[in-house]
Amino acid sequence: MVRIAIDAMGGDFGAEPIIEGVIEALRVKEFEAVLVGDSSVIKPLIPAKFMKKMTFVEASDVISMSDGATDALKRKESTIYKSIELAKEKKVDAVVSAGHSGASMSLATLKLGRLKGIMRPAIATLMPNSQKTSTLVLDVGANVDCKSENLFQFAIMGEAYAKEILKRKKPKLGLLSNGEEKSKGNEVSKEAFELISRLDGFYGNAEGGQVFDGSVDVVICDGFIGNILLKTSEGVAEAITKIIKKEVKKSPTAIVGSVLMRKVFSTLKKQVSYDEYGGAPLLGVNGCVIISHGKSNAKAIKNAIFQAIKFADSNINKIIEDEISSFQSK
Repeated sequence: MVRIAIDAMGGDFGAEPIIEGVIEALRVKEFEAVLVGDSSVIKPLIPAKFMKKMTFVEASDVISMSDGATDALKRKESTIYKSIELAKEKKVDAVVSAGHSGASMSLATLKLGRLKGIMRPAIATLMPNSQKTSTLVLDVGANVDCKSENLFQFAIMGEAYAKEILKRKKPKLGLLSNGEEKSKGNEVSKEAFELISRLDGFYGNAEGGQVFDGSVDVVICDGFIGNILLKTSEGVAEAITKIIKKEVKKSPTAIVGSVLMRKVFSTLKKQVSYDEYGGAPLLGVNGCVIISHGKSNAKAIKNAIFQAIKFADSNINKIIEDEISSFQSK
């Protein structure tokens, strides 16, 4: 049975939504939940019938969002430190945390180590598109400055994830740029274009809009651009929702129309909501770490756990190492 370490107290809203998400996941799938945190806070939130499916690891410290990422390396009693330590010691198969993403990434990289041949891990996230599927984008925050070799490795990892986890048989890879033409981009992206062209699934340069139209399955970029893309898209989705609500209230006709279109709005909300995907895998580390949004609700935590189970049951890390090795030997 898959064992998942859950940072039970790292999110913005404390333990309650995290524990609720764990319980919702346990209602659907069989796994062993290893809850890391203050058991005196956690246990009262758990119905008695679920206790036998959980184990507890005491942790008295929580890394807050205002703390520096490197602080986590010294705070050995923190929930995320102990969660990653469990993965290092092979006591769990995966880690899920809605806590400090920088701390999660730093600890995972240093404690678990990188996959053989990988220069830098990348945070990958799923973004909704108009084809009712999703587009995998990486990196979205782990690496602000990248070399072309880093982007090439992100492409290899993204392609492997799309095939192994998302079950896309022939995923199309796009390199995020300011135009589709090969001549577009900065010096790093132009060099990366030549390297990624060695992959059969390379589509070419992809513009920002192609993240959302479904024309590519994987979009590659550095963490600076990717994080801006992610935060901007979240802001746009939230702004559009607020605009629609305001306009509907102004007109009786619009109110009637909104009732008739309720199913459409419900589908749209489901597609753009981060809780549908749960979290972002940190690709390139020797293990499985799922980084969830700090504001994750129970549904997001549940889906992050499902991601962790799917990842832990796969052979993706071996596939990535083999792919990297095959290109290094050429």
